[in-house]
Amino acid sequence: MDALYGEPSVNGGVSPALQWRNDLARKFQYYLDKSAPHLVARWLGSFVVAAIYVMRVYYLQGFYIVTYGLGIYVLNLLIGFLSPQIDPESEGPALPSKGSDEYKPFIRRLPEFKLWYAFTKAFCVAFVLTFFSIFDVPVFWPILLLYWVVLFTLTMNRQIKHMIKYKYIPFSFGKQRYEGKKKPAANMSGYRD
Repeated sequence: MDALYGEPSVNGGVSPALQWRNDLARKFQYYLDKSAPHLVARWLGSFVVAAIYVMRVYYLQGFYIVTYGLGIYVLNLLIGFLSPQIDPESEGPALPSKGSDEYKPFIRRLPEFKLWYAFTKAFCVAFVLTFFSIFDVPVFWPILLLYWVVLFTLTMNRQIKHMIKYKYIPFSFGKQRYEGKKKPAANMSGYRD
């Protein structure tokens, strides 16, 4: 029984089931780490998974509660992605407010890789839930959609006001490059200065 919980068995080894699970987890983590630098390919794959889920829900004409819960979860992930790790409202102004303040880079509460992983995992779990009829609760889906749109609008409005108030932009496109000083224009008259 101890071997089931990761403890060595009587003969000193680990149970084959636990060894198989550990090998599988190690292999999964290896491929997850290898996918880290491939941002566009990762997100394209995730959107393919999301499209398959949407097509399944459309085909089945059901599972609207699962989809609504998925939408709320994705909205929560998006808020974490757009929010700074240290909130200026509760922990003081960590972001520079004047030009003379020290520059501090924007650090997200939820990094992009974790956002991608949670987003993809959520769609996979929701897809699996569509195979169980217990999760197909009959509801009037336009009300859920309207409520989600209102919730999204209010939440994004509050987030944008927070960004404006504390003057941070959660998006940066690569490393900033500095050109240095420009060389003075050459004198075209042929005379030296």
